[in-house]
Amino acid sequence: MLKLLLAPAALILIVIVLQDAFEVMLLPRRVARRFRAARLYFRSAWMIWTRLSRLFPTPAAREHMLSVFGPLSMVVLFSLWALGLILGFGVLDWICQSGPAEHSPLVDQIYMSGVTFFTLGYGDIVPHSHLTRGLSVVEAGLGLGFLAMVIGYLPVLYQLFSRREAHVIQLDVRAGTPPCACTLLSRHSEPDGLVKLDDLLREWEVWGSELLESHLSYPMLVYYRSQHDSQSWLSAIAAVIDTCAVILVGLEGTRPLQARMTFTMGRMVIVEMARSFAVRPSRYDGGDRLDDAGFERLTETMAASDLHWKADDAQQTLAALRATYEPLLDALANRLVLTLPPWISDGDAPDNWQVGHRGLLATRLVEQLAVQADPRDAQSPGRLWRRLRARLDP
Repeated sequence: MLKLLLAPAALILIVIVLQDAFEVMLLPRRVARRFRAARLYFRSAWMIWTRLSRLFPTPAAREHMLSVFGPLSMVVLFSLWALGLILGFGVLDWICQSGPAEHSPLVDQIYMSGVTFFTLGYGDIVPHSHLTRGLSVVEAGLGLGFLAMVIGYLPVLYQLFSRREAHVIQLDVRAGTPPCACTLLSRHSEPDGLVKLDDLLREWEVWGSELLESHLSYPMLVYYRSQHDSQSWLSAIAAVIDTCAVILVGLEGTRPLQARMTFTMGRMVIVEMARSFAVRPSRYDGGDRLDDAGFERLTETMAASDLHWKADDAQQTLAALRATYEPLLDALANRLVLTLPPWISDGDAPDNWQVGHRGLLATRLVEQLAVQADPRDAQSPGRLWRRLRARLDP
């Protein structure tokens, strides 16, 4: 009677593991089915992991623990798949024993299943009946295929992660740390800079389509966090969408075509990622990121860079546009324990490239050399270079 109950349970376990591994590692599209073992695993593990991270006293320690989850969860998932197949075939081997001479305990059959799965071939326990021999051949083939898929899967996963992070790191120089729309616009306010901004937005439109394709096919990539605590794929796309929103509202000297294309792509990424993780829009009203005082400061900061609104109702129009994407951004940030970037940088924290050895001198030199100063001016780039070189020479 026990064997009659265990046989279908073992078959169901094997089918679930094989289907789950196929959908995660081989199927290049999103699975719409509600119940998935991998989805249940990642949601449960992430919930437990985030609660454990709150036990750490400092934000840096919590962020370090969260950054471990992505790679560690994949190692545990592979181990659970292998364990499920070994247990399933071990139970089937135990059930299919043909007679007293072949009869051995369930633990021994599970051991033989593990040896067969990893193709070790010790020979201390061997199958005797035709049925158990057939099961061993099938399991050995599945074991070889499983290990080959895992070996081929990880490089693809890390290649997609590296491609995503390359653009996130590049945005650090253009939009500050953390990235924000005001900084991105101000740093492109130089002559011909706004034209170059169109090229940048075009690159981020392509980046958004690549991220959407890769993260829907491999949703576990969202748990892989960036190199720096102040960076993330979500904060990067938030800063880019904010920039597009400002241009669409109406900014003198800017063209809305590319901003519209990038905005729609960015919003599609957010909507699809929220749908993939079953995240509902929060009741976030945007006040924390850009309240009335913040909008006035945004206007003043952009005016200092000679950037001006075209219309008087810019604040109301911008608020309406923000309401179409910021609630989803906030919901995703809460689910993934990420921080959304501000609209305006506080100016206190240096960018990542500005820290380190002689970072302050490098910052001042780059800023001064970027200014087309009068050669007779005492603060001209040429004289500044000679003065700094004298300070740097031993």
